[in-house]
Amino acid sequence: MRMIVLASLALVLAACQSSGPRQSSLAPQPQLTVPQGAQSIRIAADPMTVRSALVASATERGTVVIQEEPNMVVMERQLSGENPALDQQFGPSDNGIRVIRIRVRFTGSACQTLAVQDLAVINNARTALEQSYVLPGNPNTLQSLQGLKSRAEQNSSCPPVAA
Repeated sequence: MRMIVLASLALVLAACQSSGPRQSSLAPQPQLTVPQGAQSIRIAADPMTVRSALVASATERGTVVIQEEPNMVVMERQLSGENPALDQQFGPSDNGIRVIRIRVRFTGSACQTLAVQDLAVINNARTALEQSYVLPGNPNTLQSLQGLKSRAEQNSSCPPVAA
C-alpha cells in the first residue's frame, strides 16, 4: 500500500515537473487602439524598457506615478493656482485639486513597441465630485512622447525606428 502511494506521488511530481516552462512571459501582448485625440509613437525597444524609461523620466520631473502595470503607466501632475481658461472650459475645481492625468499604454515585442498616450484634466481629483475631461494631444505632448522614444531607444540594443 505504501509503495502504491509513493509511486502515485512520484507520478504527480513528475507530471508537474515535465509540464515545461510557463508561457506567461510569452503571452500575447494586448492590442492597442489609438482613440481620437490620443497620440502614438513606435519605439525600437521592448515594453519593459519603455515602462522603465517612462517611470524614470516622470520621477526626474516630479510627476507622480499613480499606477504602474506591465503595459500601462498612469501619471498625474497637480495644477496649482487660478486658471481662468481651464475654469471657463471645464468648470471650476473648487472642491478639490485639479490635475492633468497622463496615461501611456504600450504593447509590442523585443524591438518594436507601440506607445499610446492620452490626457485628461481632472477637476476635484480624488473626491466624490471628481470630473474627468479628455484633452486632445498637442505639439508639447507629442514632444514628450518623442522624448520617451529617445530615452527608451538609448537603453535598448535595437536599431532605431523612424518616428
